Amino acid sequence: MLEQFDLSGRVAMVTGCSTGLGRGMIAALAGAGADIVGIGQSDASETAADVAGLGRRFLHIEADLKDSSLAGGIVDQAVAEFDHVDILVNNAGIIRRNDSLDFTPKDWDDVMDLNLKSVFFLSQAVARQFVAKNIGGRIINIASMLSFQGGIRVPSYTASKSGVMGLTRLLACEWAAKGINVNGIAPGYMETDNTQALRDDASRNKEILSRIPAGRWGTPDDMGGAVVFLASDAARYIHGYTLAVDGGWLAR
Repeated sequence: MLEQFDLSGRVAMVTGCSTGLGRGMIAALAGAGADIVGIGQSDASETAADVAGLGRRFLHIEADLKDSSLAGGIVDQAVAEFDHVDILVNNAGIIRRNDSLDFTPKDWDDVMDLNLKSVFFLSQAVARQFVAKNIGGRIINIASMLSFQGGIRVPSYTASKSGVMGLTRLLACEWAAKGINVNGIAPGYMETDNTQALRDDASRNKEILSRIPAGRWGTPDDMGGAVVFLASDAARYIHGYTLAVDGGWLAR
């Protein structure tokens, strides 16, 4: 059974590779045997060191994913280095907080372009490579608790993450017969840069912790098992599902 979780010989492309959930998931994927293509705009030297320490290869591609026209070139660059890509993890994302009455078009567009539009066009580019090489593949989209709930003061983030879960279902319906598994992971409240302001607010932090049955914020390491599972042969008959990794938040 454990052989089904082995990712040796596979190449995983992960967006938002330098910090937080991206770095944690990359460590898990490399630990399971995958070589890594990391995409992001910030320094990825620590992620590269993580991957090298696990005996795997790492390619960093610097790109602004809000520009969807770059998607095809990103995949071409990865294929030129590794010959193929087997796994895509659409993790990169941003959040903007403001009252809905005061929310600006820029804060709407910036979030939607990265959190949703890039997910579609990078998935499209990777899926074209899967089909051209007739190898099938795995696409894992990082959703959110706000794919299920409304939230407060984050209208574009909620809209984008609700869209990610819907898009995951649509692509699964279209591509399952081509041997492409498209699924999602919805992290709960995690210790990342996006939640720093919440954790620094003593009142809000206490309120959030009181609602998490596990009694703690999640960490990037908590994402490892879920991403390896969905990337592996153990999940070969799972299509269009978004798995919550939330410490029990949605169960309350």
